[in-house]
Amino acid sequence: MAEERIVAVGLLTQREVELLGHGFSRLWPVDETPCFQELLKAIDDADREFERTHAEEMDHGPALEGGPAPGGGRY
Repeated sequence: MAEERIVAVGLLTQREVELLGHGFSRLWPVDETPCFQELLKAIDDADREFERTHAEEMDHGPALEGGPAPGGGRY
C-alpha cells in the first residue's frame, strides 16, 4: 500500500465531530496531558507570528528583490 500524505490536522470538540458526521475515516482522541498544552501554545504562537508577518507584508509588500525565498534559496 502506498503511503498516504497527510493534508490536514484538526482539533475538534466531540460536538464538532458529531455535527460533521461520519465523513472522517480516522480520528484519534487526544488526552489532556502537559505536552498537549505545550503543543497548543506552540500552535497559537506560530499562528500569531504568521498573522504578524502577513500584516507587515500587506502594509509594506513582500521583499522580492534579493530576499530569501521560503524554504531557502533566493527569489
